[in-house]
Amino acid sequence: MARQIHFKTLPDELLLKNARIIDLKAKKDERGDVLIKNGKIEKTGVIAPGTAQVLDLQGAILTHGFMDMHVHLREPGREDKETIWTGCNAAMAGGFTALASMPNTTPAADTPDTVQYIQFKSASHLVEVFPVGCVTKNREGKELAEIAALVKAGIVAVSDDGEPVYNAEIMRRALEYLTMYRIPLIQHAEDKALTNKGSMHEGFMSTRLGMKPIPRLSEEVIIARDILIAEYTGAPVHFAHVSTAGSVRMIREAKARGVPVTCEATPHHFTLTDEAVESFNPNTKMNPPLREAADVQAIREGLRDGTIDAIASDHAPHTVDDKDCEYDLAAFGIIGLETSVGLALTNLVHTGVLTIHQLIERMALAPRKILNLKQPEIKAGEEPCLTVIDPERTWTYDVNETCSVSRNTPFHGYAFRGKAAGVIHKNKMFFE
Repeated sequence: MARQIHFKTLPDELLLKNARIIDLKAKKDERGDVLIKNGKIEKTGVIAPGTAQVLDLQGAILTHGFMDMHVHLREPGREDKETIWTGCNAAMAGGFTALASMPNTTPAADTPDTVQYIQFKSASHLVEVFPVGCVTKNREGKELAEIAALVKAGIVAVSDDGEPVYNAEIMRRALEYLTMYRIPLIQHAEDKALTNKGSMHEGFMSTRLGMKPIPRLSEEVIIARDILIAEYTGAPVHFAHVSTAGSVRMIREAKARGVPVTCEATPHHFTLTDEAVESFNPNTKMNPPLREAADVQAIREGLRDGTIDAIASDHAPHTVDDKDCEYDLAAFGIIGLETSVGLALTNLVHTGVLTIHQLIERMALAPRKILNLKQPEIKAGEEPCLTVIDPERTWTYDVNETCSVSRNTPFHGYAFRGKAAGVIHKNKMFFE
């Protein structure tokens, strides 16, 4: 049963006191206050309370609202795994004001009706949901979806996520078609023939454990191909959940040549290695799989130097039956909305891989830039879209308290340093 949490409507006047305001758009990092009046930011600086309701942030960071650009909400069709509302609640608890929902629902988001359903079901929540539509009909890779109709309905990208756009000719035609619109194609980079029903990364640990392996090559060969197609067509390709050192190297080289490619990494891929699979816990099974220490280091370096543009959870909820079985038979994927910010602060900021400014860029501004969305600003006249972070808060994750319907995570009992403390968006607020 998902933990129930609730947002509140903003009061007519709310004064956020004693914050460390990090505004990357204005290049400001300073102590101060923010006054929100009648749903708009009235002013920033050192502000006397007056008649406003006061919320003392006690030095916590107040910054642009975070966005997770890779989330599986499962609804419509698999509400036993997640619903739009519970997924939004998990995002809100995790410090996000927006998310992009992937199209591998049932039915797939390949028609305007499905896209509009997702928009309708999420409209009243604090967290804004931006649907991603399919590249091909029913994500089968055979025939292009009605992309123009999907764009008109409000999608922000196209993807067959969970499946790659496997046919190079269809990939080319899709990208040529997308040059008419300002949206990227998000590619799940996987050569299924090379994956060959594997369960974990191919290496010493898979040999030692006797597990069916998934080589780095299964990801890298699709990334290499699609870099060439993006370069040929001039259309933007975004690579989801990159996981290998080779992928990072190729994307870095492509960017240096001016190829319009971007990419994201997940917290589990910059935190865990394939040694975690030694527990045979099916919650360590994801696609792409956990890789070796050298790959984790390459992901961290890619995040540090900007090769990897964004951090995204790839939140993939599953039922107990999907996961409580033999490792080879278990479903791929884990939940991650409530742990992403904590993992990033713990394993990137507090280890010196990223500055707090770089983390905010990767988790707030870059996702919106990739998807061509308006970026939130912290200035007078703007509607507030804010995330509050307590970077020093220590806490332990208890999956039994999750807001998600599902419980599939390898981070139950994990000790964190740093947490999202609250969010403000759409004239609503939520603070733990």
